[in-house]
Amino acid sequence: MPEVFQVFGIVVISILVIIFFYYVPFMLWVNAQVSGVRISLIQLFLMRIRKVPPTKIVNCMIEAHKAGLQDVKRDGLEAHYLAGGHIERVVHALVSANKANIQLSFQMATAIDLAGRDVFEAVQMSVNPKVIDTPPVAAVAKDGIQLIAKARVTVRANIRQLVGGAGEDTILARVGEGIVSSIGSAESHKSVLENPDSISKLVLSKGLDAGTAFEILSIDIADIDVGKNIGAQLQMDQADADKNIAQAKAEERRAMAIASEQEMKAKAQEARAKVIEAEALVPQAMAEAFKKGNLGIMDYYRMENIQADTKMRDSIATPATATTKKK
Repeated sequence: MPEVFQVFGIVVISILVIIFFYYVPFMLWVNAQVSGVRISLIQLFLMRIRKVPPTKIVNCMIEAHKAGLQDVKRDGLEAHYLAGGHIERVVHALVSANKANIQLSFQMATAIDLAGRDVFEAVQMSVNPKVIDTPPVAAVAKDGIQLIAKARVTVRANIRQLVGGAGEDTILARVGEGIVSSIGSAESHKSVLENPDSISKLVLSKGLDAGTAFEILSIDIADIDVGKNIGAQLQMDQADADKNIAQAKAEERRAMAIASEQEMKAKAQEARAKVIEAEALVPQAMAEAFKKGNLGIMDYYRMENIQADTKMRDSIATPATATTKKK
């Protein structure tokens, strides 16, 4: 039994020691003291209570102390960590900025980090500028020839405007707009091909980096290709449109002529119908005249002789007309 209690006591003591060294990281405190960072065991213990990793805080403080940064304090690091920031990235950026003689304070670095930008990458871009390749930009000169240009934009991060400044997409959009404006103002596409640097000079002079998180160092035209003859294509399209309009108007006039002809035929048929109707009334009128004594038998015979004579003359004239038509 004494051996059991002895083993149980050793286990309990081991657990208590582990818990103690977890909440009171003694070796981390020793590391900080050796590195010249002044921090107490109580502060390390309170970090555990506040759910702040002491190892990250102490390592960042050691890095900042060795780099000679005076404005990096424990409270600031804890506050930035609790706010969801990346304290290691911030300290790396501060050290790099200090070595490169770039003005960057702890407050500015934490603000940039909390804004969602990579502050360490921004400092690196300030030291080593970044080259951005624009997509092909198509524009048309005044002579109607299309040019397709590609540019390379060299930018450097603007630390002061990283918070609230526009990103790479805005730079690309503004550069593309400047290229279109420059080519569009050229009298001939040949002048653009002869002096492509005129595009970069004009675009660069417009101050396209205003309000952005970058500073444009140079704009270089990497390639220019000749595209379609847009002016000729537009003229052809206009000619086709005019032809279609003329054809539509001609078709409209033809339809109106056909409608007028149909209307005239209908009127002629109506007139013939009226004539036939009137001819059908002649026998009735003659019968009525006989009844009333207005028409005698001799008058009737004379009228019959006239009709027979008319038919005879028509029959004699018809072969001659047919022969004339054949000739």
